[in-house]
Amino acid sequence: MALNLKPIAGSSNRVIVEPAAAEEKTASGLYIPDTAKEKPSKGTVVSVSEEDADGKKASVKVGDVVIYGKYGGTEFPYEGKDYLIMRETDIYAVVG
Repeated sequence: MALNLKPIAGSSNRVIVEPAAAEEKTASGLYIPDTAKEKPSKGTVVSVSEEDADGKKASVKVGDVVIYGKYGGTEFPYEGKDYLIMRETDIYAVVG
């Protein structure tokens, strides 16, 4: 799942995340209409900056499934898919 984009770090490491698909059904089996779907807060890291301005490397790596703030990052389309670019500090946890 290599992406031909490499984020530039600056003052903190940057990460590009492919968000997971929004939930289609509730636990009880009801379908959720598009207008009521929540933004996903989980996704897969597809690219990571080399190091930040202080020389620190990112603690997440490509392929990690992460949980991030619901409104964290900036959305952008690339080659027909939607991605988020965010600071590594916007990531709350690595799943698994």
